Amino acid sequence: MKTTRFLWLGLCCLLALPSFSQNTQLKSSTVAGLKFRNIGPALFSGRVIDLAVNPNNFSEYYVAAASGGIWKTTNAGTTWKPIFDHYGSYSIGCITIDPNNPNVLWVGTGENNAQRSIAYGDGLYKSTDGGKTWKNVGLKTSEHIGKIVVDPRNSNVVYVAAQGPLWSTGGERGLYKTEDGGKTWKAILKISDKTGVSDLVMDPKNPDILYATAWQRFRSVFSLVSGGPESGIHKSTDGGKTWRKIQNGIPGKELGRVALAISPVDNHYVYAIIEGKPNNRGFYRSTNKGESWKKMSGYSTSGNYYQEIYCHPTELNTVYSMNTFAMVTYDGGRTFKRVGEDLKHVDNHAIWINTTNVNHMHVGCDGG
Repeated sequence: MKTTRFLWLGLCCLLALPSFSQNTQLKSSTVAGLKFRNIGPALFSGRVIDLAVNPNNFSEYYVAAASGGIWKTTNAGTTWKPIFDHYGSYSIGCITIDPNNPNVLWVGTGENNAQRSIAYGDGLYKSTDGGKTWKNVGLKTSEHIGKIVVDPRNSNVVYVAAQGPLWSTGGERGLYKTEDGGKTWKAILKISDKTGVSDLVMDPKNPDILYATAWQRFRSVFSLVSGGPESGIHKSTDGGKTWRKIQNGIPGKELGRVALAISPVDNHYVYAIIEGKPNNRGFYRSTNKGESWKKMSGYSTSGNYYQEIYCHPTELNTVYSMNTFAMVTYDGGRTFKRVGEDLKHVDNHAIWINTTNVNHMHVGCDGG
């Protein structure tokens, strides 16, 4: 009955429209009174994948969008400017500010997740003028870049974790290092054509100590293989010259995506969130710089979309986990609770905590 009424209503509306013959031309005066007006923003901006805040000026920061380039604010988010619209990729994986010079920025293109809907990138970009101009500095076949870390002792030394192509094997995947500011690159941790490096953390007190996570993954039209025997955690104590796979306390079975975080309070404490089979997946902690690990709980997230953790700047046992609902542990990973999503979108991917006021933080999510 309702359908019939709607059909009659639509027919009446059509009959009420003015009729034009085939030769009738629409005159400009007919629509002169119609003007475009801004009715937005009417939609969410799409997922924010990473944040980078100027350590010398917290009002200046950058937002990297998974499918929307890079945005910059110089007034604490009151106004924004797109700064990456004219370059080779609209999909961003990560952004990093040089700790020695906030005008030097590094951007890895290609979203660093494994969903069906992600876009690939065309390598690594560098800016030396605060994002006004950019130059592609290599790794063009990496397609998805997970992390960029700059050595605080020498800005010319930069490490890049390349996940590699998602829908195929090969490409530039693994951990890469430059010692000349991006002019040349060397693969310093290469697992295989199926396995890239997803995460990388540097010891805040000894930059020669590095931890990298290998992620074996492949997507097809009908499925995602997230994990395999080549996934795992690797450690270097000589700036990436040599590596060894850490296994003491880490599940020996096939692992998926692994994320790491080092506590700035005590660099002996390293946290890991591990994707794996039900009895392997969980939240792990090391209190001796990664030499041995203890499973704190079975909490983990979805490796194809989240699997990122952040340590609190002043609380040793507080760690934030990016998830559909942002989660936090106050007891080193034994228990987790929701941070709270009141008045904000869910699906979280990045967080920044003000080191001078820990109650002030930015969170990047699917809603902006």
